[in-house]
Amino acid sequence: MSPNDRNAHSASIEVAVPAERAFAFMADGMKQNHWALGSQDRKALGDNLFVGQSSFDGSDLYVKIDSYPDLLLVDYSIGETPESVSPAVEARIRRGSWLGRGDDVSVITLTLWRWPFADQDEWEMHYHLWKTEMHLIKGAIERGL
Repeated sequence: MSPNDRNAHSASIEVAVPAERAFAFMADGMKQNHWALGSQDRKALGDNLFVGQSSFDGSDLYVKIDSYPDLLLVDYSIGETPESVSPAVEARIRRGSWLGRGDDVSVITLTLWRWPFADQDEWEMHYHLWKTEMHLIKGAIERGL
């Protein structure tokens, strides 16, 4: 992955918890307060829709979460209004045994798909942000938040 990838940014990290626990954290829209720097001060609006403010410019970001426990997969749709949310981010959780490790660990992979209105500077910033957010996720999960 490079900041010049026109399509997606992806990052992964091992966490010292079983996959189901990592999935529960990633599927909880209020837990994103601990890691989603583009959507802080989260408020639940109902029907798996949330709103938060960007740490960068203070603008509102709406997030709709669809989770699939059987697949250990979470889809996040984002937008500037509730009506404009569209798929942009996915989280895939893998059991440690799937990767030749113990099931007391899991690996979370986040993929950010480039949205149509992202200019090049913003897209490159998200490349670096993505890796930082992975470490925020790891710390929050392992601290039991």
